[in-house]
This record gives sequence, structure tokens and C-alpha cells, in this order.
Amino acid sequence: MATSVPAIGFKGGLISSFHGSWGTSLAGEDYTMLAKSVPTWVRVTKPVRSHPMMKNVNEGKGLFAPVVVVTRNIVGKKRFNQLRGKAIALHSQVITEFCKSIGADGKQRQGLIRLAKKNGERLGFLA
Repeated sequence: MATSVPAIGFKGGLISSFHGSWGTSLAGEDYTMLAKSVPTWVRVTKPVRSHPMMKNVNEGKGLFAPVVVVTRNIVGKKRFNQLRGKAIALHSQVITEFCKSIGADGKQRQGLIRLAKKNGERLGFLA
């Protein structure tokens, strides 16, 4: 692709309609300015998860998981979740009373509740 640059005279130098210089092409100062304006790092976002985040990773595993699944199917999901919520609340109250009786502070109580949840997951109670 060829382009023509019309010259208008030779006295006093070459005058043309080209308003730039060959020295500041992409190999010169413009390249440096362009390179500085482009970020050197790219932000990558997290991939979208295809499964829900609250899903139990041990679902279907554990000693009591089959009993829990059969009970959920017989009773119904809504009623089963209500019963499970009541059982969890009662168990948390027992842990709280135990912590009061031995003089454990709130941080230790929270640790025991987290431990109970992990054990419930491993045994299959949260399947």
C-alpha cells in the first residue's frame, strides 16, 4: 500500500501535508509513551462456580447418611429441615450449658460448636 506525500517547494526545505516526523514513529518516543500507558498486569476474575456454595461436600458419605436421606424422603424436605434446625439448636444449648459448667469462655464454646458441626458432617448427620 503506497501513499503519496505532495511536496510544495524546495526553497527553505521540503514542505508537505504530512504533519509528523519519521523519527517519532512507533520505534521512537511514541512507542515509549504507548508502552507506559498500557498496564503491565491483567486482573483475572474468579471463575463462576457451577454448584451452589452451601452444598455439603460429604453428602451421601458417613455412617448415618443413609438413615438421614431415607428420613428426609419420608418426612419431606421442609419438615425435615425444621426438625434438623431444632436438633441443632438443642445441641448448641447443651454445648453452651456444658461450657458454663466448666467455666469455658465464648471462644472455646464457638470452637466446640464448630467441632460438633465437623463431626456431624463426617458422620453423615448433615447429608
